Amino acid sequence: MTTPAEQLEGASGTATGTSALDQLKQYTKVVADTGDFETMRAYKPQDATTNPSLIYAATQKEDYRSILDKAVADQKNSSLSGDKQIESIIDHVLVAFGMEILQIVPGRVSTETDARLSFDTEGSIAKAHELIALYEKNGISRDRVLIKIASTWEGIKAAEQLQKEGIHCNLTLLFSLPQAVACAEAKVQLISPFVGRIYDWYKAHTGKEYQGAEDPGVESVTEIYAYYKKFGYPTEVMGASFRNTSQIVELAGCDLLTISPSLLGELADSTSSVTKKLDKADAAGKEIERLEIDEKSFRYLLNDDAMATEKTAEGIRKFAADIVKLEKMIAGML
Repeated sequence: MTTPAEQLEGASGTATGTSALDQLKQYTKVVADTGDFETMRAYKPQDATTNPSLIYAATQKEDYRSILDKAVADQKNSSLSGDKQIESIIDHVLVAFGMEILQIVPGRVSTETDARLSFDTEGSIAKAHELIALYEKNGISRDRVLIKIASTWEGIKAAEQLQKEGIHCNLTLLFSLPQAVACAEAKVQLISPFVGRIYDWYKAHTGKEYQGAEDPGVESVTEIYAYYKKFGYPTEVMGASFRNTSQIVELAGCDLLTISPSLLGELADSTSSVTKKLDKADAAGKEIERLEIDEKSFRYLLNDDAMATEKTAEGIRKFAADIVKLEKMIAGML
């Protein structure tokens, strides 16, 4: 079994004097996948992404508990009560984290809607409006915020409407080309294909250990990237959910890659050579069949892909569970 450092060396070639992270930044916008402010300061990413699981984990740490405490104190005597009050507090916590992050990164922060709205188009739109209103109330331009929504049909339709209003969206929990094509047709700003979770599914079902370009998660993002560039879609591709540095360096050249603190650390500590693997110019000459997507074909093709169906559903359940944990914690504080 190779170590992460050996995977990085094997995937990227000979050693250089520059860190692998700095080399990666020459080809790809690096995004921090964390709610930890100190990580962002250390690795200087362009953007940052959060999700309910990361925010819940951050509120368990003393360093960040004050953000939750302040949101509870500020909203405790509001006119709201019960579930509505708790919902409002969570919105304020999410935006407070986002505002802190935007003081560190020069680009954008992704803030996620409630995963329980994943099959509710109007509910997702309403929640996005609430989050953007809070950001704008605090002087943050909507151009610096990406609203994260699950890549269900209903989520994509919500994002399509939000984009028309100038609210930029990050379509998350994305595991297949049909989901990616539907997002591009909806003119969403950015998608987050989940490399590591695709890898997890195939490893569990085949018992095989995948490396380099043969990794199914890497193959999925490579396919989506080529499709977008071939047909001229402006939607950004941001690989996400990595399990090792090999997956990351195999996607050097992707528009963006969102990376956890531990893997950012491994890349920063390595001086292995990183070369550009994905190139917009290469996609032009590829033979790629155009996929026509409407609601019926989307639902059928997604259903026909066991991995994508299972991982999308699982991801929604896990994010929803962490929102419930946060709600229970806040209810206890109230």
